[in-house]
Amino acid sequence: MIRKLRRVMQRAYRRPTVDLSHPRRSPLGGSVVNCVVYANGARQPCDGDAAVALRQVRKKRDGFVWVGLHEPTEVEFAVLAELFALHPLAVDDAVQAHQRPKVQRYDGEGGGGSLFAVFKTCRYVEHEELTAASEVVDTGELMVFAGTDFVITVRHGRHGSLGPLREALEAAPEQLAKGPAAVLHAIADQVVDDYLAVADAVQNDIDAVENAVFTEQGVRADAGQIYLLKRELLELRRAVGPLERPMFTLATTSLPPVGSDIQPYFRDVVDHLARLNEQLGAYDALLDSILQAHLARVTVAQNEDMRKITAWAAIVAVPTMVCGMYGMNFDHMPELRWTYGYPLVVGVMATACLVIHRSFRRNGWL
Repeated sequence: MIRKLRRVMQRAYRRPTVDLSHPRRSPLGGSVVNCVVYANGARQPCDGDAAVALRQVRKKRDGFVWVGLHEPTEVEFAVLAELFALHPLAVDDAVQAHQRPKVQRYDGEGGGGSLFAVFKTCRYVEHEELTAASEVVDTGELMVFAGTDFVITVRHGRHGSLGPLREALEAAPEQLAKGPAAVLHAIADQVVDDYLAVADAVQNDIDAVENAVFTEQGVRADAGQIYLLKRELLELRRAVGPLERPMFTLATTSLPPVGSDIQPYFRDVVDHLARLNEQLGAYDALLDSILQAHLARVTVAQNEDMRKITAWAAIVAVPTMVCGMYGMNFDHMPELRWTYGYPLVVGVMATACLVIHRSFRRNGWL
């Protein structure tokens, strides 16, 4: 924590000053995916400069700015942090990534403030055959800064693009007119929908492993596949579990810019998260049962093999004992000088072995 605070203070000290009154282009680099102005749910003309867009919105006191970034550097994001007066701790989290899903409120000057939300994005990795080395769930991160007149999204990872989401919102201007809170809800809803899609795909893998375990060749099933699914399921639960309480807070507590008109939408997200958490818990319990069943079948198969080995050892013990006795080279032994002594002994051994073999077959040992 001390190291993080020192890093935040150093970044705040060297942060460049941005003058909103000067119409210059901010040096945001190539991390900016899009910079758009919306007013009354409609997209407004904008040259893509964040400072100009923010000045346009605040001059008219209508609409908001949506800036999208992908893996920005500290220098690139420092400009936006100064421009939108973002809290240094939230800025550090957004740049460094590897954060736990959360929603935090940061108060600003003059009673304003912003919400900082962290989402874990998930994607199902398609594979032809599930092996112990397969990757099933690929995760990334999505950070959202939501203020009264701006939304800043920061994406980390190879997936989780917000382009389709932006187009869907623009097709519903009545929803987009609700402001940055509508964008925050849409992002949360899309992230949770992606969780549901991944969970359904993982269920197919679980069904395949379950069928493999309970077939006739189930003892040859790879236990590594079960451990793999449990590990990937844990990765998914780490993304879903911590998000339920923050979403419940947004659905029940008035936290600007989230107003009472948008809270019912967050309640719908909370319902989906609750159902998903129960579903993932059931998957984990099912995998435990599958693993126990697999180990039980392996144990039964081993016991079956040991019974067969023991039965054959008992059969072989009879001729071994007889041959051992006649190999002691004593002069006075039964039928030692008899012409039919050897065939008689061999016949006795064969008969004894057949009787023992039949007894074991009758009892199911062979």
